Amino acid sequence: MFAEIPPDKLVFIIPLLIVPILPNLWSIWHLYKNEYPTPQERSAWLVAQVILPVLGGVGYILFGRKRALKKPC
Repeated sequence: MFAEIPPDKLVFIIPLLIVPILPNLWSIWHLYKNEYPTPQERSAWLVAQVILPVLGGVGYILFGRKRALKKPC
């Protein structure tokens, strides 16, 4: 598939493939860095990230991020 795309056009296509994954990667990092009221809630958000990568990441940013508690040092 990518072999048919000219190299000068590939420079524009690769960012389009990477950008949708960024919210998901950030969400997983945020899950790791923060605590949650229950371990089940944290696990549910992590499962959402794995099963629904793009939708799970956007959903976490909109709803789950506010529920996070700071991790004690």
